[in-house]
Amino acid sequence: MIHSLFIINSQGDVFLEKHWRSPVSRSVCDYYLEAQRASGNDINPVIATPHHYLISIQRGGVSFVAVCMEEIPPLFVIEFLHRIVDTFQDYFSDCTESIIKENYVVVYELLDEMLDNGFPLATESNILKELIKPPNILRTIANTVTGKTNVSDILPTGQLSNIPWRRSGVKYTNNEAYFDVIEEVDAIIDKSGATVFAEIQGYIDCCIKLSGMPDLTLSFINPRLFDDVSFHPCVRFKRWEAERLLSFIPPDGNFRLISYHISSQSVVAIPIYVRHNLSIKTGEQARLDLTVGPKQTLGRTVEGVKLEVLMPKCILNCVLTANQGKYNFDPVSKILHWDIGRIDVTKLPNIRGSVSIASGSNTAEINPSINVHFTISQLAVSGLKVNRLDMYGEKYKPFKGVKYITKAGRFQIRM
Repeated sequence: MIHSLFIINSQGDVFLEKHWRSPVSRSVCDYYLEAQRASGNDINPVIATPHHYLISIQRGGVSFVAVCMEEIPPLFVIEFLHRIVDTFQDYFSDCTESIIKENYVVVYELLDEMLDNGFPLATESNILKELIKPPNILRTIANTVTGKTNVSDILPTGQLSNIPWRRSGVKYTNNEAYFDVIEEVDAIIDKSGATVFAEIQGYIDCCIKLSGMPDLTLSFINPRLFDDVSFHPCVRFKRWEAERLLSFIPPDGNFRLISYHISSQSVVAIPIYVRHNLSIKTGEQARLDLTVGPKQTLGRTVEGVKLEVLMPKCILNCVLTANQGKYNFDPVSKILHWDIGRIDVTKLPNIRGSVSIASGSNTAEINPSINVHFTISQLAVSGLKVNRLDMYGEKYKPFKGVKYITKAGRFQIRM
């Protein structure tokens, strides 16, 4: 399946390589680097070379390139590469070049356990943490003195059971289960304010700290909203198909229970609007006026609002006055950044001023676009609501909490 893995930094240097079968020459990465130079960050995830297939992802400024000898399902490899990065983030809190270099030994131990002869083996965080202890200062010092490694001598009990994602013998003083329902709105709004395209990418992240072997059932008030759903392996799929509820024995700790997609535009409410006006006074001068306000937020506060106005190349400079937040214009990238923060409905954020245009430019082609970022707490914009959480198999009563968050995904307004 996967012969080798190369990890490449932003400068194009291979700083880690791992081979599960016969070693593959590092020169195979030249095909990937060539594609990167040709297309920037928009690299084709699958590159066919004369003798190999290169399947890659980019996360945190680092590229992970898997080398395969024969044709295989590319999404399988891409998902596995994402799982590697998620595991590194779980172990080391981040996945950057410097952190991987600091933890070379643990990284190689993890890669040995996660893939066996090129095929995925142990990819669940709970199992891996029983096999390989996460690094800490005391353990590192003790290992240096004694010459031991972080690898456990005992095979985890989860590996031998039909619930490989949960370790056995879990005990907590306080039994808690938290669910974060997070929805990202992807939208394109045209000049007149009409919605060209809108959809919601959502996911439910869990933090489960429950003793023993609890069996949970999570139900929704309106489960028919889901268009397209993908589950954590712990979810019983037949129960979902029959009753539209999530029945599962959860992993211990943090995990993503479900990812979903809502694409019918009638359901997607646009929670923010931008009134924009760019009027050209003379051939070299224009006036810009932007006002931001909440639209369909059910009274919730819109926070963390940021605007990126992508100006055309002929714009030389912007001299603006903002009644809220800070702005800066980068004359090289031609991007106007306006960091607003929280929207106060009594006094809507506004920015206005003059824009300098290069002489002799075709003003008819000046049509900037705005990328919007925002966060709304305690609101799921699709209207999705958790009905109840029931627990079976254990006698204690856990503390339960659900939090809703709406964010901007790829949210663009055309001017």
